[in-house]
Amino acid sequence: MMSKAKATIVGTIAVALAVGGFLFWQQRAASQTPSVLTSAVARGDVEVTVLATGILKPVRLVAVGAQASGRITGIKVVLGQTVKAGDLVAEIDSMTQENSLRTAEAALANVKAQRIEKEATMVLNRQSLARQQEMVSKNAASRADYESAVADLDVTKAQLSALDAQIEEAQVAVETAKINLGYTRITAPIDGTVLSIVSQEGQTVNASQSAPTIAILGQLDTMTVRTEISEADITKVSPGLPVYFTVLGEPAKRYDAKLESIEPAPESIRSDSSFSSSSSSSSSSSSSSSSSSEAIYYNGIFNVPNVDGRLRTYMTAEVHVVLGSVHDVLTVPAAALGSLRSDGRYTVRVIGTGGAISEETVEIGLNDKMIAEVRSGLSEGERVVTGEVTADDSSSSNASGPPPMGF
Repeated sequence: MMSKAKATIVGTIAVALAVGGFLFWQQRAASQTPSVLTSAVARGDVEVTVLATGILKPVRLVAVGAQASGRITGIKVVLGQTVKAGDLVAEIDSMTQENSLRTAEAALANVKAQRIEKEATMVLNRQSLARQQEMVSKNAASRADYESAVADLDVTKAQLSALDAQIEEAQVAVETAKINLGYTRITAPIDGTVLSIVSQEGQTVNASQSAPTIAILGQLDTMTVRTEISEADITKVSPGLPVYFTVLGEPAKRYDAKLESIEPAPESIRSDSSFSSSSSSSSSSSSSSSSSSEAIYYNGIFNVPNVDGRLRTYMTAEVHVVLGSVHDVLTVPAAALGSLRSDGRYTVRVIGTGGAISEETVEIGLNDKMIAEVRSGLSEGERVVTGEVTADDSSSSNASGPPPMGF
């Protein structure tokens, strides 16, 4: 009696397991039936750009240096000050230059005095020559005395010419001394803003070796953006294309401009091994190896007004060079595009009435890899397939639990 009941229980469990297994595999097969992701054909804007990084600099950036050596006796500007061309920036101790000017002026006065003396001598020589000419005509003087008087006059004329040259030389020396004295007063070469003060009051500068920088001025009413465009994108861009950029501090504010020029060579050309004075083959090979492994960028240049002064020197700009843009056109996600045909068109899967999927050939315009412009082949409101997903993908995490227990 007990064995029959036990057999009944075992049979019931076996039937339950069989039914559960059948339902499990039926559900699994149903879950692997693919479903599609769709998107509607809608109107929108498409813009294709080249993304680059730029640095903002003043349209004119000038390092104001010293051409005179000496101790700085005064800095006449402060950081951020706006100056006009000719305004005093700094002064250098001028005692040496003043003494040089006085010496040059004294030398000029000395030469002029010598010329006055020679002019008096020439007057005397002319009078002596006139007397000799009269006496020779009356046979009252020798021919030798007459010739001596002629020679004295010629010598005096030559001496006057030499003194005239010395006077000109002395005048040049005076003008040079005045210029050198002027160098002790350092003035602003342009209208601009004081961006940096490099040297301090009391510091001694030596202009005989290199021109030491006193301050740096920049014209901030217009900023120049130097944009690094990679060699992968440089063939796509050209001067005249519209550009816009944002800065890190104001990512929502857009500045518009036009690309004005592209430098013909990257800045790395300055360190080209062809210009190196070293004859070492190892250093040359090392340089070429290093340059070949570095990314190459070409500078695109454009200016942007900065009337309000919000743009600062050396800010980083996220620059977009616009290759093309369209507005209020039919668009589809780029993921909906199938294979590219030989005629330049794409195959797109379209959801028809009743959920049937058909393939259509469409003409695509601009494509920014996210959204593509539809020129023909689709109508607004149609739904296109952008991908497929199976329920197994979404429930794979649940299937990874512990296996069911059985007998």
